[in-house]
Amino acid sequence: MSLTDAISHLSPELWDRANRALVRKGLAEFSHERLLTPKPLGGSSYSVRSDDGTVEYRFEAQLHALDHWAVDEASITRHRDGAELPLDALDFHIELREALGLSPEVLPVYLEEISSTLAGSGYKYTKPQVSSAVLAKSSFQDIETGMTEGHPCFVANNGRLGFGVHEYLSYAPETANPVHLVWVAARKDVSTFTAGAGMDYDSFVREELGEGTIAAFSARMAELGLDLADYHLLPVHPWQWWNKTTVTFAAEIANRRLVLLGEGSDAYLAQQSIRTFFNTSAPEKHYVKTAISVLNMGFMRGLSAAYMEATPAINDWLHQLIEGDEVLRSVDFSIIRERAAIGYHHRQYERATDRYSPYRKMLAALWRESPVASLRGGERLATMASLLHVDSEGKSFVGALIAESGLTPEEWLRSYLKAYLVPLLHCFYQYDLAYMPHGENTILVIEGGVVKRAIFKDIAEEIVVMDPDAVLPPAVERVRADIPEDMKLLSIFTDVFDCFFRFLGSILVSEGICEEDTFWKAVADCGHAYQESMPQLAERFERYDYFAEEFQLSCLNRLQLRNNKQMVDLADPAAALQLIGTLKNPVAPFARR
Repeated sequence: MSLTDAISHLSPELWDRANRALVRKGLAEFSHERLLTPKPLGGSSYSVRSDDGTVEYRFEAQLHALDHWAVDEASITRHRDGAELPLDALDFHIELREALGLSPEVLPVYLEEISSTLAGSGYKYTKPQVSSAVLAKSSFQDIETGMTEGHPCFVANNGRLGFGVHEYLSYAPETANPVHLVWVAARKDVSTFTAGAGMDYDSFVREELGEGTIAAFSARMAELGLDLADYHLLPVHPWQWWNKTTVTFAAEIANRRLVLLGEGSDAYLAQQSIRTFFNTSAPEKHYVKTAISVLNMGFMRGLSAAYMEATPAINDWLHQLIEGDEVLRSVDFSIIRERAAIGYHHRQYERATDRYSPYRKMLAALWRESPVASLRGGERLATMASLLHVDSEGKSFVGALIAESGLTPEEWLRSYLKAYLVPLLHCFYQYDLAYMPHGENTILVIEGGVVKRAIFKDIAEEIVVMDPDAVLPPAVERVRADIPEDMKLLSIFTDVFDCFFRFLGSILVSEGICEEDTFWKAVADCGHAYQESMPQLAERFERYDYFAEEFQLSCLNRLQLRNNKQMVDLADPAAALQLIGTLKNPVAPFARR
């Protein structure tokens, strides 16, 4: 690739388009989080002024449930001293830095994340513009790489600080470039491999890599006078190898505690989470999730070697719970288990740091089941993030599915909510168990445009058991968390209602597919149906009221704006929440009192 080709997406036209889209999102989400207070100008017109009052943004917007600002992107204008100025997302954040609470330390790094997010948008605009109707019927991985937005709440949602443009073009999911993982041998006295029940190291790696690759790796070790039997095989993200492993772990390589074996033969595609790979050479094989020391959306995206040890046991425990539960079986709910994990222990960095340090998260990996093998005739897969996708013509992916299904919006929503929401409600009310069920962590199984079932992933790092008296196996204790009573139901209200349904409902309303009441009544009806089916949980339903008049507004951007390098203290995640006032619960009007 030439120097010029690498920046072909950075043109004035595409940059302007990306800036307009990101300013729209900033106005919408910062207003939702009450960092900005738009001033009504009459009708559906509003304005927002800069910190010093000299710059004014004017725009048209419709207000939807949950204080959702559906800002008309084309209507946004920027003014100073009577003159109209071009929209610029970097200027936008600088002009409003006091309102947004951007400290002098955070501001420049946050601006770099905004720049990266804009550049990513510019690249996405260069791709052939596939209609939602076509994308909705595309393959699992074509949908995964066809997403244009990223996390719906976060404004700086594609920071990926650490990627150069050549690395972006190689490793970002939207570029859809095949990746071959780098394989190293890690001496067994400084690495830990764990696997799920019924699995062992030798048979697992032979299945994943094949006899030919194992033989080649063994020969390479023999050439160096080493025995592969003394080592574990460990996959490394190519970016991590070039940028971190060869530098930060130089002593380990020099002393043959780490030995480079070469690239694997299987080709992988990066997923929306950037550090997880889908095997395109053999789609039924496991995903591989790797450590990558890139700053993205409030965290360095490493993997903890210590955390990896318990990962398979946590997944086995949850899998057994699901398999043994009649309600979860009735809606065909499942998880894709993290079946094996490996972590490298750099003894000196471990002596020098606490357990949350990014230096302890630079060399680890896990293997997660592929959902492909679970498909039945006529079924196809799509990331749930796709339901929020809108194409360049303003047509939605979810609208295309509803059209394909031939169902009314109410009927389609009933099937989707049964697959996605019922498992969340049941796990919460029956087990005090919560997930992180955002669009990227949920895979939908679709048949004829209808959502038939949901598959959750990213289990060991994301689930939480909130019952202090729950009896958990020792290896699973890590997922227990002390959550204040009044915050427990935020696992539904924030993570599902505010961070996903708020956008899905707005898309359906804006496109004229259904009324707002139709959407939220479907969400309410799902709750009613579940509660009626479980009378034995009446006390729990009363204590944690799904139909409460209001709930606390938990603000995600405020976390990132405050500290974009580590937006949550992993030792006490609940304490880190930014709770700002309340939101009216959109299912409350449908309560049966």
